[in-house]
Amino acid sequence: MNILIFGPPGSGKSTHSRRIIEKYYIEYIASGDIIRAEINKENALGREMRKYIEKGELLPDTVINTLVLSKLRRRRENFIIDGYPRTAEQVLALENFLYDHGIKIDLAIDIFISKEESIARISGRRICKRCGTVYHIKYNPPKISGKCDVCGGEVIQRKDDKPEIVSKRYDIYINNMNPIIKFYKGQGVYVQINGHGGIEEVWERIRPLLDYIWNRERKREEFE
Repeated sequence: MNILIFGPPGSGKSTHSRRIIEKYYIEYIASGDIIRAEINKENALGREMRKYIEKGELLPDTVINTLVLSKLRRRRENFIIDGYPRTAEQVLALENFLYDHGIKIDLAIDIFISKEESIARISGRRICKRCGTVYHIKYNPPKISGKCDVCGGEVIQRKDDKPEIVSKRYDIYINNMNPIIKFYKGQGVYVQINGHGGIEEVWERIRPLLDYIWNRERKREEFE
């Protein structure tokens, strides 16, 4: 089962991706995690990438394609890719890779939320500088303001989580997704999910789709 999962900032795609990998035992390839790992290396490329992220801008396609596809080369079946592709150029790079390796996408999930909801969710997010534990000032605040429950580290707001940056990121996402949505609709694998509501509520909109594909794949294997 090979899945793409999209969504604007704060849509919960990473949260639901982790549920998917736990339930269906597939590999998780998260563009955001790959990018952060590269930035944390503090080399020339990492520092240059950080400039784009802090401005709320997309990284160059050549950089993202190299990072994500190098990860995908190690796991060519049973995966979920979170947050990629996000431009038409990235779609082309991914589709060329998939074609060359005889891989197909079973489902492209787009978890949609409004701009107002995106800003509210992301601008309230806080993260521990030391261990990376994520909090939210409304939904999941640390027990002591500004201090991590896990390690005692400083809890901060990332520069790219400020409301004005989130607003910019949302607009870029929506504009860039139009041709991507059109492409995957043409492939017959695109599904938009209403991302408003609680985690369990949204999960119950996603789960039946995955169960269908999972069971279909198991039946196909039985007859091969």
